[in-house]
Amino acid sequence: MGNARNLAFWVVLFLLVLALFTLFKGDPTSVGANTISYSQFMERVDKGEVESVVLDGETVQIRTTDGKQLVTVRPVGEAITEQLIARNVDVTAKRQEQSGFLSLFGFWLPFLVLIGVWIFFMNRMQGGGKGGAMGFGKSRAKLLTERQGRVTFDDVAGIDEAKEELEEIVEFLRNPQKFSRLGGKIPKGALLVGPPGTGKTLLARAIAGEAGVPFFTISGSDFVEMFVGVGASRVRDMFEQAKKNAPCIVFIDEIDAVGRARGVGIGGGNDEREQTLNQLLVEMDGFDANEGVIIIAATNRRDVLDPALLRPGRFDRQITVPNPDIKGREKILTVHARKVPLGPNVDLRIIARGTPGFSGADLANLVNEAALMAARVGRRFVTMDDFESAKDKVMMGAERRSMVMTQEQKEKTAYHEAGHAIVGLKLTKTDPVYKATIIPRGGALGMVVSLPEMDKLQMLKDEAREKIAMTMAGKAAEIFKYGPESVSSGPVGDIQQASSLARAMVMRWGMSDKVGNIDYSEAHEGYRGTTGGFSVSAHTKELIEEEVKRFIDEGYANAYRLIEENAEEFERLAQGLLEYETLTGDEIKRVMRGDPPQPGEGEGDKTEETAAASVTAIPKTKPRSPKGGMEPEPSA
Repeated sequence: MGNARNLAFWVVLFLLVLALFTLFKGDPTSVGANTISYSQFMERVDKGEVESVVLDGETVQIRTTDGKQLVTVRPVGEAITEQLIARNVDVTAKRQEQSGFLSLFGFWLPFLVLIGVWIFFMNRMQGGGKGGAMGFGKSRAKLLTERQGRVTFDDVAGIDEAKEELEEIVEFLRNPQKFSRLGGKIPKGALLVGPPGTGKTLLARAIAGEAGVPFFTISGSDFVEMFVGVGASRVRDMFEQAKKNAPCIVFIDEIDAVGRARGVGIGGGNDEREQTLNQLLVEMDGFDANEGVIIIAATNRRDVLDPALLRPGRFDRQITVPNPDIKGREKILTVHARKVPLGPNVDLRIIARGTPGFSGADLANLVNEAALMAARVGRRFVTMDDFESAKDKVMMGAERRSMVMTQEQKEKTAYHEAGHAIVGLKLTKTDPVYKATIIPRGGALGMVVSLPEMDKLQMLKDEAREKIAMTMAGKAAEIFKYGPESVSSGPVGDIQQASSLARAMVMRWGMSDKVGNIDYSEAHEGYRGTTGGFSVSAHTKELIEEEVKRFIDEGYANAYRLIEENAEEFERLAQGLLEYETLTGDEIKRVMRGDPPQPGEGEGDKTEETAAASVTAIPKTKPRSPKGGMEPEPSA
């Protein structure tokens, strides 16, 4: 298909060049050097200086006795043939072939070619939709046939509740009498809502593999075009195709591209998008019922969707697809590890425990990175060490050992990270510290990673305050070691994290007694890029900033106190990081006691829990410098 379109393009281009040549080709009379007037031509004839002429319509091509080629144009109706013959001039006449239709066609051909080229390029710009250049209004939905690479519900793990909801829809399509005999009606729509990478599109592919009915797939952005009304036309055409193949399923990925709330924003929104949404609402639950057509849509922005789209009768079911818990992560790892040869020391349960906050896509990427690392060193199977290295790379980025750092910069990074680790270990409500490193990774010169013992569903006030203290411990450590005048720009990421957490405590979670239990997040100017849904007084804004500063200052003071009280352990850990560069949680505790990182003979091996403690984690939000990483100083 692509070769045919390219061939057509070059053919049209050739015809265009030919037509332009025909249109603008020079007439023989346009050559000024060989053109003479008709009176001069007759004078030469009378003097006997003309040897022969060629009559081509009104054009007279002249050859003189001295061999010159001249051209003139005779007046309309002027008969000169007899006069020329009388002067012994050789006369030749050319047949006039372009006449009537051919002459008219030659005149209009360039314009027809130009119109054809315009239509051709418009068709390419619109993606070459069905029906050629004038088929803008045709649906872009594709009928999915997965004879190879078929996905079923067996390939979906970790989201059991969402899978059960959709399995019921598939069962309804297979055996509608089972539900209709009790008065049940087939759902008209199901909306999959969840963060990116949790498996919404994978669920849709599994439905296609299980349902055994026609399955159309389309993206929300495929509806909206530069011409107003095209999107609505495509919605109509999509439902017409679906009704012809009913019962069937239509999957709309990223429906927020077309389903955003109407009348929101400056100017009332985009007319084309709103017309498309209106047509979608009418088709889903209007006067003309679409029996047997189920719409399944996916989005991670449910808050921006139009309320009319979410009501029962349109999307009857709103299915949340969250990040998996520890059991779900283990199941997902099992699914993705089917095609990967695992070593005898690989325990997927320990890997699942060490990956809180990972989505299904993150886990798939983790398994793939581990397999690539094993292949890179020539192993026949993937070991636990490969998974450890893969998690470090996914979480923190690849090691930048080639980065040039002075001994002073390396030392300051070690003390910075030692401060995070000491405070994290001494506080009781923070997540346990499981790894500290001063090897540059990604955008950070070093970092300390904490791993929660179990998936956290909420944040307590004392936990948030201790987390701020641990975050500010890097700056406190630098000031404790080098003094306030020698603090670096490294804590910039720590300050951003602490400020974000403190603002959430004050403006969203109601953890400030002075501000009270009021949500100020939307009203606070500049918070998350908003300008505020309602106004607040200057006094309230000042009070909010005072409380934010108080939480951060308290956290910094607490961190400085703990470093000061444990100065010897702090010094040992910093020197240990300088020597070993990377230490796991158990190794950090040994170095703080003054022992070598690895246990000697007779001290026993690590238990399963201790081994699990050395597994690194990835935070829910992936900051540039997780859990107190020291960022490089900005260049001047």
